[in-house]
Amino acid sequence: MNVSELLADALGRVREQMPDVVAGLGDDDLAWRPDPEANSIAWLVWHLTRIEDDHVSAVAGHEQAYTAEGWAERFDLPFDDHAHGYGMSPEDVGEVRASGDLLAGYHEAVAARTAAYVATLGPHDLDRVVDEGWDPPVTLGVRLVSVVNEVNAHLGQAQYVRGLLERR
Repeated sequence: MNVSELLADALGRVREQMPDVVAGLGDDDLAWRPDPEANSIAWLVWHLTRIEDDHVSAVAGHEQAYTAEGWAERFDLPFDDHAHGYGMSPEDVGEVRASGDLLAGYHEAVAARTAAYVATLGPHDLDRVVDEGWDPPVTLGVRLVSVVNEVNAHLGQAQYVRGLLERR
C-alpha cells in the first residue's frame, strides 16, 4: 500500500460511515444536544467537514468547497465563511442547524476533493513544510494525520450522540 492509498483508506472510512450518522434524522434530531454544553450531531458533522475542507484545501492550494461550491450559502449560518468550529462557544454550537441531506452532501463534496488530492501524493510530498507557524514547522504528513485524527474523533462523537438520541 502506498501513501496515497493509505490516506484514501483512512479518510474513505469516514466517507463511508457519514451517511449512516445522519440518515433518517430530522433537523431537530440533528440539533439535539444531550446537555446544553454538548455538541450536536449537526455541529459535529459540519465541524469535521469544515476542518477537512479548510486544511486539505490549504495544502492543496485551492479554494474551499464551502465557498467555491456554494455550501456556505446553503448552510446560511451566522458565522464568517472561514469559520470551522474551532473555539466556538456552546451558543455558537446551537446555531448550527442543518438537514441530514445538506450535511451529507457537503461532506461528500469535500471527501471527493480530498480523495482526488491524496491520490496525487507520494512519500516525498509528506516532508513538505505547510505551516511555519509552529515549532517545529508542520509538514504535509503531519497536517494530513491531523485531519485523519480530527475527522475520526468527531465521527465517533456524532455516532455516540446518535446512540444517546435513539435511547432517550
